[in-house]
Amino acid sequence: MVDYSRWKDIEISDDEDETHPNIDTPSLFRWRHQARIERMEEQTKEKEEFDRRRAEHERKMKDARQKLEDAKQKGLDLSELSKAMKDLEEEEKEIKKKADELKSKEKITPWNVDTISKEGFNKTVVNIPPKRKEDDELTEEEREKKMKEFVKNHEKELKQYGMFKRYDDSKRFLQEHSYLVGDNTANYLVIWCINLQMEGKEQLMQHVAHQCICMQYILELAKQLDVDPRACVAQFFSRIQVADAEYKTAFDDELRAFKERIRKRADEKLQEAIKEQEEEERKERLGPGGLDPVEVFESLPVELQKCFESQNIPLLQETISKMPESEAVYHMKRCVDSGLWVPEANKNKDEEGEEEEIYDELTKGDEAAAGSSGDKPT
Repeated sequence: MVDYSRWKDIEISDDEDETHPNIDTPSLFRWRHQARIERMEEQTKEKEEFDRRRAEHERKMKDARQKLEDAKQKGLDLSELSKAMKDLEEEEKEIKKKADELKSKEKITPWNVDTISKEGFNKTVVNIPPKRKEDDELTEEEREKKMKEFVKNHEKELKQYGMFKRYDDSKRFLQEHSYLVGDNTANYLVIWCINLQMEGKEQLMQHVAHQCICMQYILELAKQLDVDPRACVAQFFSRIQVADAEYKTAFDDELRAFKERIRKRADEKLQEAIKEQEEEERKERLGPGGLDPVEVFESLPVELQKCFESQNIPLLQETISKMPESEAVYHMKRCVDSGLWVPEANKNKDEEGEEEEIYDELTKGDEAAAGSSGDKPT
């Protein structure tokens, strides 16, 4: 059933009623119309100001959540951040209350000659199907698989979009390749930025980061309007090209913060890669007893280190003979377990007998010292 209740409260036209003969009718009509126009402009200005405040608040909430998450991971004091988050939550309640007030105010505002009808064909509306609900219900494993397939099929177009410099070119490209407008593209650009930073390509990273923030703004706009992101491409680029100072500042601040997060994450990944490489090298160095020859060598007394550096077996034999038996057994056993000393090595027949003689002499008391050979004697 059609609801006709809205038609009960309509402001009459400025020149519809009769006036007194002594009143300047045209002037009165102009005054009425001007007063109504000013009233409508005030309402529009109030709504735009509210929309800017809400967008700024959402940006602050996003930054606060990120800082809180980083602080939790680092184990820092959360008292100040928690207080700031609480203040933002209180502000969010006020914003919701204000939104309800504006909605109620708009609902009870009567129609007039300027608002009762509008142009029917001032824009082209494309019927875009809404985002499938099942996309939000995918498991992490399924999301990862879908992301890999997406990149495999569209990596060329993704890199093309990331390299555009002009807003018009980006807008046209995304409208022609609407399947790129989504979270997968934003995620790919983030990963690409991190890799570029790790490779030392700072300038190119900053360029791709700008394209990434554009995509994230489109997705955020779609979320606010509760529409398909593909329907927000033209709206975002039109807005950013004629953006007021506040909107442009918010965009630049978000871009700056994003690039800083990219640098930080790239540095963390480089450190992780260095540690992994060092661990791999350490594993490859491990001797037959599972000890690292580098660590064992550094733990040897200086006299023994000189013997191994010079590879002087007579000097080694002499040095060992001067040491207490338990200490000599301890160090030589660690040398064998780390691969620094290989008693069965057959370099040549002359050395073989000499090496085995040294090792046999040192390990005579090995069984007696078995209970304490695992710890360095004091």
